[in-house]
Amino acid sequence: MTFIIAELGTNHMGDIHIAKKIIDIAVSAGCDAVKLQKKDVEKIYTKEFLDSPLESPWGTTQREMRLHREFSDSDFKQINSYCQKKKIPWFVSCWDVQSQIKMRKFKTKYNKIASAMLIHKQLLETVAKEKKYTFISTGMSSVKDIENAIKIFKKFKCPFELMHCHSSYPMPIHEANLSLIPFYTNKFKCKVGYSGHEASATNISVPAVMLGATSIERHVTIDRTAYGHDQSASLEFHGLIQLVRDIRLLTKIIGNGKKKIWNSELPNQSKLRQKFV
Repeated sequence: MTFIIAELGTNHMGDIHIAKKIIDIAVSAGCDAVKLQKKDVEKIYTKEFLDSPLESPWGTTQREMRLHREFSDSDFKQINSYCQKKKIPWFVSCWDVQSQIKMRKFKTKYNKIASAMLIHKQLLETVAKEKKYTFISTGMSSVKDIENAIKIFKKFKCPFELMHCHSSYPMPIHEANLSLIPFYTNKFKCKVGYSGHEASATNISVPAVMLGATSIERHVTIDRTAYGHDQSASLEFHGLIQLVRDIRLLTKIIGNGKKKIWNSELPNQSKLRQKFV
């Protein structure tokens, strides 16, 4: 069965109540897990960038906006308790080594490497040493970059799954290049999912599953028109419901590829072939 991940990303914009509403959406839709992000803003961006002007509801610089939407340890404790209550697994993609180490205390089942961090060797080694099943997004990366990342996970015997990804928000649909899913599957002999940033609900994720995607990750929001970089490439409640429904149905339609005569065929077998019997 395709593993479906609801990505909160930064769509909660630092509001724990919005995060809980998005988790509720994921649970109601039947997702298998929810994912958040964790980063030390001061470590991963330059001072010049953080000081640069940006008008947002929380200030006039990149720093003020980015600091506002980061959850604290206390917030993550609430997320942990809430997901346990709702009986849905949660995990994070950390963007720096210290954040990865800090999040270990929550003992989440999975890890995630964001596309932006695929070439961060120290972070990849830190994650791989944990030996948790890890989803590795491949946006903005060359095949060589992906090969190097895989070598690290194989070195530490850490189970992983690649995720075909395009790192624009929203993604132009003519750049989806879903043929990379079977290409990665054959080249790297591993599971390959799809992390989508398209604006629509199913016109990319469904064919991704048909091409063999073993997981689907989509950003989820309570309002696609809200402030934020990811909102327009996200799904609201009804879009997510439709996506999960279509993927679950598609899994049944695709079947297991083993030929059999179904019980529902037997009446016609005896009726339509009676001359030959």
